[in-house]
Amino acid sequence: MPQQKDIVKIAIQMPGAYPQLIQLDQKKPLSAVIKEVCDGWNLPGPDNYALQYADGVQTYITESGRCAEDLYKGIQSSDSDVRCDSLKQLACVSTDVTFAQEFISRNGHSLLVKIVEDAHEAPLIMAHTLTGFMELMDHGIVSWENVSAVFIKKIASFVNATVLDASIQQVSLAILESMVLSSSSLFQQVKQEVTLERLLSQLQVTDQQIQTKAMALLMALLQTAGHADRQNIIHSSASVGDEMAHYLYVLQSVTLNHLESRMRMPLDSYNQDQREILHGLRQAAFETESENSLSHERRRSLCAKEFKKLGFSNNSNPGQDLLRAPPGLLALDTMAHFASRYPDAYSRFVLENSSREDKHECPFARSSIQLTLILCEILTSTCGSDYHPIFFAQDQLLDELFCICIQLLNKTWKEMRATQEDFDKVTKPTLQFEGYREHVYK
Repeated sequence: MPQQKDIVKIAIQMPGAYPQLIQLDQKKPLSAVIKEVCDGWNLPGPDNYALQYADGVQTYITESGRCAEDLYKGIQSSDSDVRCDSLKQLACVSTDVTFAQEFISRNGHSLLVKIVEDAHEAPLIMAHTLTGFMELMDHGIVSWENVSAVFIKKIASFVNATVLDASIQQVSLAILESMVLSSSSLFQQVKQEVTLERLLSQLQVTDQQIQTKAMALLMALLQTAGHADRQNIIHSSASVGDEMAHYLYVLQSVTLNHLESRMRMPLDSYNQDQREILHGLRQAAFETESENSLSHERRRSLCAKEFKKLGFSNNSNPGQDLLRAPPGLLALDTMAHFASRYPDAYSRFVLENSSREDKHECPFARSSIQLTLILCEILTSTCGSDYHPIFFAQDQLLDELFCICIQLLNKTWKEMRATQEDFDKVTKPTLQFEGYREHVYK
C-alpha cells in the first residue's frame, strides 16, 4: 500500500469528455498514470497523450518536472533527513539536462546558493548541496557571472579551511576552477581569496582527489593570468620550491604542446582568417594606393610584387610557403605578432631589404619561417624536461623571442654582407641561447 502522503486527488479534463477525479499515486511512473487515464476514457495509444497543467503556467507534466518539483520542496523541508535525502538525489539527477532545466526554472539553483551562503547545514548536506550546484552549472544554463561575492568567499573559505570534510573541499576546488576559467573578473576574485601556499599544501595531502582538484585550480589560475598576474602568483611565496616548480613545468608543457599543434598545422588557403592575416603583413609593410579602384589584373600584379619584397618564395601564391609543417601556422603567428607589436621595426626591416641589391637582401618571410622552426627546436629541447624561469619571463615567449632574434638576424646579415646561401652562418651567432635570454630580461 502506498503511503497516504503520496496519494493526492486531482481532476483531469479533456475537451469533449467528462472530467475524471482520480487518486494519483505520486510514486507511480507518469506513463502508468497516463495509461490509466486513457483507459478511463477508452482512448487507444496512451503514448500519444500527455498531462498539462490547466491553471497558472500551462506547462506539460514530465517525469523530470515531477522530480524537480518534489526535490525543490524536499530541500526546503524542516526535516534535516528529508533535506539530506533530497540533496543527495539532486546531486545524482542534476547530470540530466532536462531535469536541470526544470529545476533551474523553479529557481532551484538560487536555493542552493542560499544554503551555501548561510552555511548552517551539516557537512554531509553541504557536500550534496555543492555537488548538485556544480552539476547544474556544468550545463551552462546559468552563467557563472551570476554568482555573488558572498558565495565566492564562502567557497574559498571551504578551500582555505585546514580541517574540513574532504568531499566539500574537492567540489569547492572544482567550483573555483570553473569560475576562474569562465571570466577574468571571477579570476581576480578567486585569486584574492585563495593563497598559493594553501594550494601547494593541498598538493601534498594524501587524498588523491584533493591533489588532482588543487592542481587543476592552480593550472587554471596560471593559464588565465596575464603576464603580471602570473608573475605575482609564481613569486607570491619567498621562493619557487620544488613542488611549485613541478607544476610550473606542467603549465610549461601545456603551453609547448599548444605551440606544437600550431607548428604541425599547415596554412589552409581556403581559411578566410588566415588569408587576411597573410595580406595584413603586406598591407602593414607598404603604403599602397586604394586597391578597390584597381582592376583584378593590376591588383594581382601589385600583390605579387609586394609579396616578393616581403621575401616569399612563391610571390603569386604566398600561402604555399606556409604549407610546410613544421613550422606551419606558427610562422604566420610570429610574423603577424612582429608586424602588430613592433610596426616601425617591421616596416624598417622590410623596406631596408627590399631596396638592397638582390644578392644581399635578407628575405623577411623566408628568414621568419626558418627562424620560427629553429626557435621551436630550441624551446622544446631546452624547456621540455625542466621548469625554466625564462619561460614565464614574457607573456608570449616564442613571439617575443622571434621579434628579438629576427632583428638580430637582420643586423648580423648586414654586418656579414650575407647572401641567402649564408643563412646557416648568420643564425649561429644570432641564436646562442645565453644571448637571447639576456635580451628577454632587459
